[in-house]
Amino acid sequence: MIYLLPHIIEESADRFPSNEAFRFEGEGISYAQFARQVRCLANFLLERGIKRGDRVGIYRNKGLQSALAMYGIMAAGAAYVPLDAGMPSQRLRTILEDCGIRDLVTEPAQVHSLKALLTQGGIALRTLVGLNEEIMGGHACISWSQVFESPDHLPNVRSMEQDLAYVMYTSGSTGKPKGLMHTHKSGLSYAKMAAETYGVNEADRLANHSSLHFDMSTFDYFSGPLSGATTVIISEQCTKFPANMSRLIEDESITIWYSVPWALIQLSQYGALEKRDLNSLRWVMFGGEPFPVKHLRALMQAIPGAKFSNVYGPAEINQCTYHHLLHPPASTDDSVPIGKIWANAEGLVLDERDSPVAPGEVGELLVRTPTMMQGYWGRADLNDQIFYRSVAAGGLEHIYLRTGDLVRENPNGDYIFIGRKDRQVKIRGYRVELDEIEATLHTLDGVLEAAVVTVFDRELTNHIKAAVTLRPGTNLEQRDIIAYVKQKIPSYAIPEKVAVVTDFPRTTSGKINRRELQNLL
Repeated sequence: MIYLLPHIIEESADRFPSNEAFRFEGEGISYAQFARQVRCLANFLLERGIKRGDRVGIYRNKGLQSALAMYGIMAAGAAYVPLDAGMPSQRLRTILEDCGIRDLVTEPAQVHSLKALLTQGGIALRTLVGLNEEIMGGHACISWSQVFESPDHLPNVRSMEQDLAYVMYTSGSTGKPKGLMHTHKSGLSYAKMAAETYGVNEADRLANHSSLHFDMSTFDYFSGPLSGATTVIISEQCTKFPANMSRLIEDESITIWYSVPWALIQLSQYGALEKRDLNSLRWVMFGGEPFPVKHLRALMQAIPGAKFSNVYGPAEINQCTYHHLLHPPASTDDSVPIGKIWANAEGLVLDERDSPVAPGEVGELLVRTPTMMQGYWGRADLNDQIFYRSVAAGGLEHIYLRTGDLVRENPNGDYIFIGRKDRQVKIRGYRVELDEIEATLHTLDGVLEAAVVTVFDRELTNHIKAAVTLRPGTNLEQRDIIAYVKQKIPSYAIPEKVAVVTDFPRTTSGKINRRELQNLL
C-alpha cells in the first residue's frame, strides 16, 4: 500500500519495471534502475548519519540526479529542500541557516558558489553529494559512483504519513523566504488527486517545465511516477527558447504539459507551432497567474486536439480547483474561471469579518484539503495568520488555509479570480484592484504582457504605474495605451505612467517580479 511518497517508485518498479521513469536530454532511466539508485542513495545518507526528520538540500540544475535526490532523501526518512541553482549566495545562506541544512546534493556547476559560501564561515555543512573532489573547504565530497556502491536493499526507516517530506521556500518578490512544510500525506494526496483528475496513466509522457523549487514541479515528479508514466525533464537552457520547447514536445511525444501561462504564451508566439506535429498532446494545464484570454484563444486554436485546464492552488495547498475548457473562450470574455473546488476538499468565501459572502459577491477564498501544508518552517507567527479554524459538530476542529485570493462565484458555481487581497489598494479613498487594470491592458491589441504596481512617493502616497511588452511590429506609445484604458476603467484607477519595455524582470518560475518592477518604475 502506498502511504509514503518513496513508495511510489517501489510500486511502479514492481508494476512497470521497464517503463522509463525519467528522461533528460535524450537519456532515460527505467523504474527498475531508478528504484535501485533511490535505495542506494537512501542507504548512503543513512550511513552518513542522516536521521528521520533531517533536511537535505538539493542545490543543482534539473536532471536525472535531481529526481533521484528527491526520492532518495525521502526514502532515508529526511525531507528534501529544493534550492534555486541560480540564487545569490546570501539567499542560499539564509535558507541553509533557517532550515538547519547540513547536507547537500549538488553538482560541479555549483562548486564556485559553494566555495564562496563556505569561505564565509558559519555554515555547518557535512556532506556534498554529486562532486568528484575529495575535499572542499574541509567538507566531504561524494561522487555518484561512490553512492551507487551502497547497499540497494530497502532502507530500514520507520516513517509516517504525517512526517515531513519536503520544505519548499517561496522565491522572487516576497521578501524574506518562507519555508512551506509539506508532509508525505499532503504530497501523496495531491499526487493521487491530480493523477485521477487528469487521467494520468503508464502511457503518458509528462513535460517537466518547472524548476524543482517551484511547486508546479510536484505534479510531474509525483503524479507521473504514481501512474507509471514517463516524466521528461526540460533543461533550463531549453525553456529559454520556445522553438526548442515545441521541438521537444514533438520529438518526445509529450502528452501532458503543465506550466505558468507565460511559458505557453512564449510557445504560442515564438514556438513555430505550425511547423510541429503536436498531435501527441492530449492535455495542457496552466496556472500560477491569469492567462490573458486573447493568448489562450490563439494557443487553443493552434493545438485543437488537446484539452485545456485552468488550474488553481497556492503552493501551500498544491491545487484545489480546476476549470476544463471545452472550447476556446470568447474574445469578449474578461477572464477564465479557476473553476470549482475539486473532490475531497472544501472552500469558503469570507468577507473581511470572516463572515460568508452571498453568491456572486467578492470575498477571500479559504480552503480545507488533505493536500495542505503543515505550516511555515519556524514561523509560528505566520501560521497563526494563515490558518482559519472553525469548530464543527461534536467539537471537531476544521482548519482552512487563507489563500489571500479574492474570488466570486458565477451562476455556474465556478469561482472567478478577482485578484490578490494584498493587491487591493486605496487611491484617493477609492478601492482599486490592480489585477483589474492588468486585465484591461491585456485586452488592447498589440499588448503581449502587462503588469501594474503601486509606487510610494516621499509622502507615502500610492501611485499606480504600469509596464507592458508589445507584439513584434506593434507601434504603441504611452499616450495610446492610456487613451484606451480611459475608455475602460474609472479615472482614479488609470495608471500615471505606462512604460513600454522589452521584457519584464522575472522570478525563476517565470512569473513577473513585481517587487523589482516597482524599483524600475
